[in-house]
Amino acid sequence: MDRIHVTGMRFYGYHGVFAEETKLGQRFNVDLSIGLALAEAGRTDDLTKSVNYAELYEATKRVIEGEPLQLVEALADRIAKEVFALDERIQEASIKVIKPDPPIAGHYEHVAVEINRLREDYA
Repeated sequence: MDRIHVTGMRFYGYHGVFAEETKLGQRFNVDLSIGLALAEAGRTDDLTKSVNYAELYEATKRVIEGEPLQLVEALADRIAKEVFALDERIQEASIKVIKPDPPIAGHYEHVAVEINRLREDYA
């Protein structure tokens, strides 16, 4: 299976279990990887034989900047659903949602949730 990666996407959203997260908001970073066959796109140099990276970005943006959710796990799952809805050729999706600044006392780089889904998980 071939893969397309869109990494380091940055957004601002209002997700979390604490009141200040849903009121003040915070940064979210997302790494996305999708699995699909890309041989024909490579042979033909035809975008219609691939998935437009901008559409992957916009699908991710709609979720992160959209309806507030409590869990990062739910954000990742919603992104997967949006991605699979873009194109029936997408067979796999890996989504990593990173919260660089969660309201947790201590020293750490970030917290993150990464999910791996197959199209059939949403059938």
